[in-house]
Amino acid sequence: MSYKKMLIPSAIAIMLTVAACGGDNEPASAVPPLPAGRWIAGDLHTHTTQSADADVSQTLDKILSKAFTTYGLDWMAVTNHLRVSTRDDKGAALPAQIPMALGLERYELPRVQALQAAGTYADKLIFSGVEWDMPTHDHIGIGIFDGANASVKGMKEFEYLFTTRDAAMFDAADVAAWKARYGETRYNKTAADALEAINWLKTNYPDTSYAVINHPSRNKGSYSIADFRAFNDAAPNIMFAIEGMVGNQMEPDRGGYTAAYTDENALLRVYGGVDYVVAKLGGPWDALLGEGRRIWNLTDSDTHFKIVGGNSSGYFPGEYAKNYVFNNGTGKPATKDLLTGLRSGKMFSVYGDLINALDFNLASKDDRKEMGGELKVASGDKVTITIRFKTPAKNNYEKPVDSGTAANVKPVVDHVDLIAGDVGAKATPGSAAYNVATNASTRVVKRFTAADWRVDSDGYYSVTYETTAAKNQYFRLRGSNLGVDVAGLTANGEPLADQRTSTTDNTQRFNDINDRNYRSLWFYSNPVFVTLR
Repeated sequence: MSYKKMLIPSAIAIMLTVAACGGDNEPASAVPPLPAGRWIAGDLHTHTTQSADADVSQTLDKILSKAFTTYGLDWMAVTNHLRVSTRDDKGAALPAQIPMALGLERYELPRVQALQAAGTYADKLIFSGVEWDMPTHDHIGIGIFDGANASVKGMKEFEYLFTTRDAAMFDAADVAAWKARYGETRYNKTAADALEAINWLKTNYPDTSYAVINHPSRNKGSYSIADFRAFNDAAPNIMFAIEGMVGNQMEPDRGGYTAAYTDENALLRVYGGVDYVVAKLGGPWDALLGEGRRIWNLTDSDTHFKIVGGNSSGYFPGEYAKNYVFNNGTGKPATKDLLTGLRSGKMFSVYGDLINALDFNLASKDDRKEMGGELKVASGDKVTITIRFKTPAKNNYEKPVDSGTAANVKPVVDHVDLIAGDVGAKATPGSAAYNVATNASTRVVKRFTAADWRVDSDGYYSVTYETTAAKNQYFRLRGSNLGVDVAGLTANGEPLADQRTSTTDNTQRFNDINDRNYRSLWFYSNPVFVTLR
């Protein structure tokens, strides 16, 4: 089927827009202006040497320097594995293993606080989370806050309740208090225990915690669509995001997705570096959005090390993957502001700095909504969709890889897909619909190329599209530097499964992996919903 046949009946208008923060191509004067603020870039999933599977050289100071000094991030979460800690923040071996929550308290938090108190990274938002091995599932990023940073008290209690850590490793007074509260029960074995953790966060930290699904399809059977629904049903304010654009992009198996390369493992692959859950048009993410669920897509570095000896793993924070979250303020964001931005869905994620700003909004005659928002209209109302994006002068592509020698390549967007899907009722737990991982209504409404967009005076590429509201829907964007039919990479615009890079020579393999990644760049926006009133 051609895309021409798939278009929603509409008129396409290409127009020049000039506003520096979003444009003034408003369909009527009653439409509110776009809010003032700025995009802040960051990473929600990073590791230092305190994670046993990170390289010993991956010190906290090194990762902070890479993230903020080298790659210019505005915010970052340090999220070491919620396992035993065997090293301090500098990589020195500890005399005895300790719970990670204690390692965070003794080493990570004090070092960050000392640096910022001395003026280093004082304008950056740095906070601590953890990556938890969720019982019967896989990894999930957990943030628990008490004010501006991690709640050490909450982290310790969470680690005691929801891991298999020996109780003797914790302070005896804390253990006594926890037992007085919970009895002898701990929740670290079953799927019900996993759900109990989400409920615990909701009960104890309803507005100051998050639980983000990491690399959802990396291991077979880790998560089902029903799991995503159950977590979101339990605590929609906490489980609101999936790491669809995964880290570990420097691994031979892109993203570290090592399942056998067979047809039956198609759901366990990455496509243009993006997990099947998000990359598949009409797949699991679209199934969730098709119920009106506010579950957003994220990207992260999942940094453990880049290249050490004969092995490579992932890029440094901000080097290849960035999340851009809109912040209404102009100064240093606070943790609560970032949480508000993440929950709002007003954000986009990108590989290789393909874009570095995105205004994607839908407007009726009297209202306008941006990513994560909901535009309420009457049936038959005209809706104007505005897409404006910027690209940087160059990205971080190096040749040779890790040489410090910039290739000085400016990323170029080949096309942007406007994707739509219908929104229906939310699936009921226990029903057949609760296990459905597809949305058959999802389609590419329009594919825009350089022939369609114009360049604003402020450097934005701009295009608008008009449609008529006829049903409840969501609209989202996907863009790439690739053409629509690139052998081995795309077919009819859809990303193909990434193949293993298996060059024998280590140095050549590292360069081949890096070239593979920068050849295949993508960005994904979060959706805007349209609801008939």
